[in-house]
Amino acid sequence: MSKRFILSTLALSLSGFVFSQTFMQGLGVNVVMQSLPGYSVKPAVGIIYSPKFSFFENDHSSLTVGLPLTLAYVGTYDTMAGKETVINIRLMLDAPLMINYNYGAGSNKKDAGRFGFFAGIGFGYHTNPYADNKSDSLAYVESGFGPVFNTGFRFAKDRHHIFEFRFSYMKAMDISKSDIFSIGAILNW
Repeated sequence: MSKRFILSTLALSLSGFVFSQTFMQGLGVNVVMQSLPGYSVKPAVGIIYSPKFSFFENDHSSLTVGLPLTLAYVGTYDTMAGKETVINIRLMLDAPLMINYNYGAGSNKKDAGRFGFFAGIGFGYHTNPYADNKSDSLAYVESGFGPVFNTGFRFAKDRHHIFEFRFSYMKAMDISKSDIFSIGAILNW
């Protein structure tokens, strides 16, 4: 009997979340820079698609879980034994899973505020091709997982079109321990 009561209470408590769930998405441009010891930092300009799902909302704030994916083409120039130069175009991927606190514009589809902000933490995956600056070796791909922090602010054109400016930082937990920074602009709808 007590198990049924606990499960019923839990189900009723969580039913409020069912009615406050909202899917939001955005598309924009993101500049990603990765510092790797011994290599020059070259920014990668990519397209960012940012879907997010609100799992708790009130009048002016929300908690969301999102996956802001950035995909960019990165060119590397490889010289093989000084004889020929090979240009490789490869993909850079930045994929963090984020939990954000949102306030004001863009926090939910009902908020009529003109200004808002967000901040959150998560865990992400990043992969990026590099060419060795010290020798004539072929490019290689550096990839890793690590904790991510992101923050930003939003301006609302109206309730359905919100401009977002964002900053994120990831610390790779692989051997390189590289720092990955990104700055982006997104139009959310």
